[in-house]
Amino acid sequence: MKRRPLSIAAVVTIPLIAAGCTTSEAFNGISAPMAGFTTVAARAESVTGKKTVWVQSSEEARTVSERVKSLVQKTIGPDTAVQVALLNNKGLQAAYAEIGLSAADMWQESMLVNPTISVGMIGVDPVRTIEGAVVSNILALATHKRRVAVADARFRQAQLRAAEETLRLAADTRRAWINAVSAWESVSYLNKAQAAADA
Repeated sequence: MKRRPLSIAAVVTIPLIAAGCTTSEAFNGISAPMAGFTTVAARAESVTGKKTVWVQSSEEARTVSERVKSLVQKTIGPDTAVQVALLNNKGLQAAYAEIGLSAADMWQESMLVNPTISVGMIGVDPVRTIEGAVVSNILALATHKRRVAVADARFRQAQLRAAEETLRLAADTRRAWINAVSAWESVSYLNKAQAAADA
């Protein structure tokens, strides 16, 4: 039995084409460098009126440091204190990095497992058979949608956690500023009362 060259070519190329067909168009937003952070930053800015940044390079760190220095050279009011805290807090940077990690995990889970492709010849000289096989992890294929859903939930959870931490820091900073001003006012009042009592 003689095989046609077309069927041999089909046996070789179909698995290669099938292996290259995995796309993740639904997750294009996850592959962005600031994936997920833009949502957190927009939410924080809408509530606090202040901008927050995710520092990802030494140049960005230098820029943020210069901005913080310029802010603290002025009189520090509650809004300035909140802005400095949002720019200068390492805990927030860790929360923002967690968003990036969960985005990477989600991207990884969205990809299908690469199949193993093998082509072989079986038989002796007069009768040869060319075999092609595509082998894939059946369990990975069966649980793909669930794993993507879990990764998506973890991504959204990281976003919410980062937004919560950002808003909590802003509220705590504002509260601390008010307490510090109250303490200074109390000290000033007590000093005036002491001066009046001594006179």
